[in-house]
Amino acid sequence: MSAKPETVAHAVFDVAEAVARLPETAATMVADHRFTEDAAASARVFRVYAPTPPHTHSSCDEYLYVLSGRCRMKFADEPAVEVGPGKLVVFKRDVVHSVPEILEEPLVFLSIDTPRREPRDIRFVTDGTGTPDSFMRQAD
Repeated sequence: MSAKPETVAHAVFDVAEAVARLPETAATMVADHRFTEDAAASARVFRVYAPTPPHTHSSCDEYLYVLSGRCRMKFADEPAVEVGPGKLVVFKRDVVHSVPEILEEPLVFLSIDTPRREPRDIRFVTDGTGTPDSFMRQAD
């Protein structure tokens, strides 16, 4: 798995292998592995290691499919909802979202971002709750 995927006309990816290679622990809240880096969309898997504070992404809409684990997710001021394997979570750019509680680990998502989400595109609602560097790292 390369850290910098190339744009290709077609490909087949081993999602299970990519998930198995995500680290068991991380100093960041999230670690991801990117399959594609097209301008129109990116595909990746990511593991959540710690609850994530409310934040937004301004560059993309996100489509998250839960591969494993369970958590509570919160959107804006709505009550938290529980998500687990087989659930598809969709939210548009600039929607405030968070994972206030991890209920079962490993918490792993398959994500399609449209258009491509820049890795540093994160804005925390409350100052001091995180930075792009404390939020996510790309797995090897």
